[in-house]
Amino acid sequence: MWITLCLYLSINCISLVSVVSAGTCRLQGRFKLNGMYQDGDLILGGLFEVHFLTVFPELSFRTEPDPPYCEQFDMASFQQAQTMVFALQEINKNPSLLPNITLGYYLYDNCVKLGVAFRAATALVSGTEESISDLDCTGPPPVIAIVGDPGSTHSIAISSVLGLFRVPMVSYFATCSCLSDRKKYPSFFRTIPSDAFQVRAMMQILTHFGWTWVGLLYSDDDYGIYAAQSFHQDVQLFGGCVAFSEMLPRDNNRRDIQHIVGVIQASTAKVVVVFSTEAYLLPLMDEVALQNVTGRQWIASEAWATSPVFHTPRLLPFLGGTLGIAIRRGEIQGLHDFLHFLRPDNNPKNNMLRIFWEIMFGCKFETPDIEKGEEMCTGQEDLSSTNTAYTDVSQLRASYNVYKAVYALAHALHDLMQCEEGRGPFSENTCLDITNLQPWQLVHYLQKVNFTTGFGDRVSFDENGDALAIYDVMNWQPSSDGSIIVRTVGVVDEGATTGKVLTLNEDELYWNSDTRKPPHSVCSESCPPGTRRARRKGLPVCCFDCLTCADGEISNTTDANDCTVCPDEFWSNPDKDQCIPKEVEYLSYEEPLGISLTTASLLGTCFCALVMIIFVHHRNTPIVRANNSELSFLLLLSLKLCFLCVLLFIGRPQLWTCQLRHAVFGISFVLCVSSILVKTMVVIAVFKSSRPEGKSAMKWFGAAQQRGTVLVLTALQVAICVVWLSTASPTPHKNSQYIRSKVVYECSIGSVIGFAVLLGYIGFLAAVSFMLAFLARNLPDSFNEAKFITFSMLIFCAVWITFVPAYVSSPGKYAVAVEIFAILASSFGLLVAIFAPKCYIILLRPERNTKKALMGRAMQEK
Repeated sequence: MWITLCLYLSINCISLVSVVSAGTCRLQGRFKLNGMYQDGDLILGGLFEVHFLTVFPELSFRTEPDPPYCEQFDMASFQQAQTMVFALQEINKNPSLLPNITLGYYLYDNCVKLGVAFRAATALVSGTEESISDLDCTGPPPVIAIVGDPGSTHSIAISSVLGLFRVPMVSYFATCSCLSDRKKYPSFFRTIPSDAFQVRAMMQILTHFGWTWVGLLYSDDDYGIYAAQSFHQDVQLFGGCVAFSEMLPRDNNRRDIQHIVGVIQASTAKVVVVFSTEAYLLPLMDEVALQNVTGRQWIASEAWATSPVFHTPRLLPFLGGTLGIAIRRGEIQGLHDFLHFLRPDNNPKNNMLRIFWEIMFGCKFETPDIEKGEEMCTGQEDLSSTNTAYTDVSQLRASYNVYKAVYALAHALHDLMQCEEGRGPFSENTCLDITNLQPWQLVHYLQKVNFTTGFGDRVSFDENGDALAIYDVMNWQPSSDGSIIVRTVGVVDEGATTGKVLTLNEDELYWNSDTRKPPHSVCSESCPPGTRRARRKGLPVCCFDCLTCADGEISNTTDANDCTVCPDEFWSNPDKDQCIPKEVEYLSYEEPLGISLTTASLLGTCFCALVMIIFVHHRNTPIVRANNSELSFLLLLSLKLCFLCVLLFIGRPQLWTCQLRHAVFGISFVLCVSSILVKTMVVIAVFKSSRPEGKSAMKWFGAAQQRGTVLVLTALQVAICVVWLSTASPTPHKNSQYIRSKVVYECSIGSVIGFAVLLGYIGFLAAVSFMLAFLARNLPDSFNEAKFITFSMLIFCAVWITFVPAYVSSPGKYAVAVEIFAILASSFGLLVAIFAPKCYIILLRPERNTKKALMGRAMQEK
């Protein structure tokens, strides 16, 4: 398989070969790469970012192009490469892991450039032998797996090609979420969580501090672009917004960088999230320091959260207090001593060691082109006297991931060796011969790896080849020498057994502000309970106004998007944050209106009783006896009932009061009006009987007929009430239609027709009485109450005509008050108009209460 890969790469002009004889291939050229090599039974490849920059020569193609060369040696990345060497040596010395198998390595520097990384990857998988014959196409390939590449863009490109041949890659720093696509990258694994987890970890921090208005910067590569896409999606889910989103230029163009700094300064967002590597971010931070941009809270992605290049005193005023997501820190026993006992050699395959040594001690190894006067390297210099990122093992993060990647491959190989024939995972349950191992065969065992490191962390891969999601939360704090020191202040663990994803020690946090408190970064202040958010037109959802909930609606949470309508029996309190039972409203005896109407009712009853007492006391006087005193007493009794029926309308409605109030009211008024009607008819009959042609009128309208008429007319109203109550009886009813904030407790009339017939019958009798009284108004005074009856009926009719529209338009308890007022007004009108003149004569003008006086007035009238 690996020869097939070699030929494939050759066809694509990646590793050029020529056929010099049958069955033999020879390299036409060799890439100039910095690397380290150690032979073994099985070889693992490695790709590391040992240099920051790559310089490409001019490509004129008039001469053979010179190879690119790398600058700015990175001590931390070289430590990562040496960690792989240490892990392999540790595994080779372990008798319980891969016994009788020696693992070797071939490590290359990718110089943070895709072109160099791809050259290194093809050199690893195709080999670097000068010539290859058919006899060499047996046994394992040049490398069986690759640890790396650390860059997402590099890993995407390399894995796209190597994945065709299922060559396993285990990256320790490539976090792009796109690499979780198993269809595109079937043999890619990583010991660092993907950006999808990293973004969720950042969301935990933003949510914890309530930062909903943030800026976003990202690098112009796959790592930054995919992370920014995930961030845009997730930030909306937690209710945040991106105030601005800017891409860091690939070419470090100063005009573009100045534009980005201007955007940061102009924005109201105080929190800036950055997904980038050091190479993209360094020019921006230089410009931030140059323009003195302070007052910003930076959130660092794992690619630069622990990078020492920013930990200078010059950047402390601007980057102090930065919060970052860092990959899990680990401890590797014995690594510190191993790093100090490193020694260079003369093997050209280990030229990376010589470069490191020359930069570390500022000397040069002896070469033909060495200049005179330069200090010579002996190779025996003491590393223990140095203090660089290379020897610092206090913050092993990327190096710890390298360590886990190497051990994951070792455990996969070990599981492969432990296969029992007949129980193997391959066709016909076969096992593999490790001496003839193909890279694709290792992928199966790598997917099932599950072990625990000496530091106590479990290492396994999910179905997408991703590692378990766990991060350290870092805080950039001032050190004693004025520079920046990075401290661990918390952890984000999606697999935490406690269920608490984010754990922060807030007492240890350093905030780069005068108040030493977390900054406040929101587009709009939170809406308190009782209000809802109304988005401002043309702005993100985080920019909103707070509108008070409408009556009958509440919000009992902060930043509610909508108000909740209270249930039917409840209403919003004044603060609109709680539903409380609606106030039950009815005309009660305790309120001023109820007291006033009750008082008027009782006064009317007392007046009726007083008039009745007066009439009883003067029952033998002419003015009482005139026009049938029995009807007068019946009228007073009915008026008393009219006044008393008002009390049924006041108080909390109950079934019996609802049924009685209109029935008693209707019967009382019919009794009253029918008595008046009969009195009017008596007046007319008496007048007619005084004339010769009408002497027989009173014969047909004596006392018995009068009582019978009143009884029959009243009985009709009783029948109406019985039918009404038996078919559609009035019942207590809670009405919320009049006033939504209150429950009006009222009596439902049950049948509108029944109520209309009851009132219509009273109105009919009143109209007949009014017409008869009006016609008899000019009869002689000695026999005539018609004028007073006419006036009383006029008041009665006027009151009840105005009652209808007033009753219909009055809400709630006021409709009951209107009905009571109509009852009282008409009752007082009848009482005063009919009985006040007689009481006046009886009490104040007794000389007129004689038959002679009455007859005398009658004669004068004639």
